[in-house]
Amino acid sequence: MKEAIAILTGGGPAPGMNTVVGSVAKTFLAKGYRVIGLHYGYSGLFNPTPRYEDLDFFKADFIFNQGGSYLTMSRFKPKDSDFENNFNLNFFTENNIKLLVTVGGDDTASTANRIAKFLEAKQYPIANIHVPKTIDNDLPLPAGSPTFGYQSAKEGGTVIGRAVYNDARTSANWFVVAAMGRSAGHLAFGIGSACHYPMIVIPEMFNKTEITVEKIVNLVVSSIIKRKLMGIEYGVAMISEGVFHSLSDEEIAKSGVHFSYDDHGHPELGKVSKAHIFNEMLENKLKELGLKVKSRPVEIGYEVRCQTPIAYDLVYCSQLGMGVYKLFSEGKTGCMVYISQDGYVSPLYLKDLQNAEGKIPPRLVDINSDKIQQILNNVMHYITPADYEAAKAYVANPEAYDFRTILEW
Repeated sequence: MKEAIAILTGGGPAPGMNTVVGSVAKTFLAKGYRVIGLHYGYSGLFNPTPRYEDLDFFKADFIFNQGGSYLTMSRFKPKDSDFENNFNLNFFTENNIKLLVTVGGDDTASTANRIAKFLEAKQYPIANIHVPKTIDNDLPLPAGSPTFGYQSAKEGGTVIGRAVYNDARTSANWFVVAAMGRSAGHLAFGIGSACHYPMIVIPEMFNKTEITVEKIVNLVVSSIIKRKLMGIEYGVAMISEGVFHSLSDEEIAKSGVHFSYDDHGHPELGKVSKAHIFNEMLENKLKELGLKVKSRPVEIGYEVRCQTPIAYDLVYCSQLGMGVYKLFSEGKTGCMVYISQDGYVSPLYLKDLQNAEGKIPPRLVDINSDKIQQILNNVMHYITPADYEAAKAYVANPEAYDFRTILEW
């Protein structure tokens, strides 16, 4: 029987999913392998009747430059009992599968790590290689290398964000924009800095103080007042949805939001409009302060996950797909494929990246880097001690809206 590989996609979509799958398929098909696409993510590995199909050149060639994922995705997280009782080894043996390729973010990588350990413990001769994706850019790749999908999502978000800023300028209004990013603010900060937004709020900024609803709102008010002092009656505030992920239960209750949770225990942030919630809280604060400012909410999330990948990700994902074959041919397993900034393929072993719980921890924004500090210091607008006297025309206690005081920097 011809040797085969199986490939699955897990978590949420990101531009370039099909590029990876198509490139993996084309490369292995050319080497004489059968390529099996497994639908519904990891659930197929713990199902006696998984849904799968063969990927030939024509399918791979059709999908490789398309948005979305041809292979149906899933956030299924196997329990320990699933490994012992439901792992479908027959799927591998009956199809002569020698390699499992998993494509996904931190949760998918953590499960890939568990599968690698399981296969090794059981001495099953099946290699396991993971391809790191996420528009959140929060997998711990070296030297700031992006996860695939991030650059395309940032580009798509910037197109929306730029139009929103033009609207704000045109109508002399403020907008509150919320961008995806469960635990890290890479996407929100990337879009906000590309659009020169006067206020960007990401969870990493609260490295010296607890995140609260009041502090988030006060940061936006700080920017509004500062711009008034500058004679500017418009602006946009970008807020990462990750600040919700970092709020305490008490603070979430204050926001009035009731979250459901996914299989990985994460609040399902995509089910509620964070921009609407932030905007409503801001409007209440502005009314309390007697500031006549119109604000509108805009959500950036699902719009950028399945967009057509830009050239950067088309090339990057093609290289990652071909990199899977390179690592497999070298006998590598239990690893992520990594391509350095200068174009070399190497393995990142999942066991070396895991924390004490065996999970792959997210890569956060380095708030102290020049890249971030230059935006904070030269693009964003907010109250400083030098503004206190003038700001008293709008608020009695301007120090409460001092950017660095709020963050305890």
